[in-house]
Amino acid sequence: MHDSVTVHMAVPPQRVWDLVSDVTRIGSYSPETFEAEWIDGASGPAVGARFRGHVKRNGIGPVYWTTCTVSACEPGMVFAFGVGAPGKQPLNVWRYDIVPADDGSDVTESFTLSPTFGLRLYWTLWGWSRGKVNRKGMRTTLERMRDEVEKTPSA
Repeated sequence: MHDSVTVHMAVPPQRVWDLVSDVTRIGSYSPETFEAEWIDGASGPAVGARFRGHVKRNGIGPVYWTTCTVSACEPGMVFAFGVGAPGKQPLNVWRYDIVPADDGSDVTESFTLSPTFGLRLYWTLWGWSRGKVNRKGMRTTLERMRDEVEKTPSA
């Protein structure tokens, strides 16, 4: 109930982190999450900060808002958030790990589903299909990010 995709980006790790940790920009990259906004007074990435994402599942629906809480936030290295109600175990954790490599950074996007009975059953029955969609979506997201960050001059 975990998978990941890695894409190389020819920019320093901090430039990548600045992009992946700005959740308000996810709509430009993700094939499923078309917008996000910080909530409850949060204005940027920090452990415990909350935001909500507007999702169009599988790119076709259903459409819904989901609440997320930042669980890891290390500039230039990692940004992660759990999906689900505050104060409860997240249903899913999405994570970006950024590692210096050659002329830039290797960026890994991953997801890990919580090992609840319902999610294990879901993954057993439909995981092959959803896993394929998630891998494709992660690759698309990272490639769109790469294309933008590599064409944008550093500040």
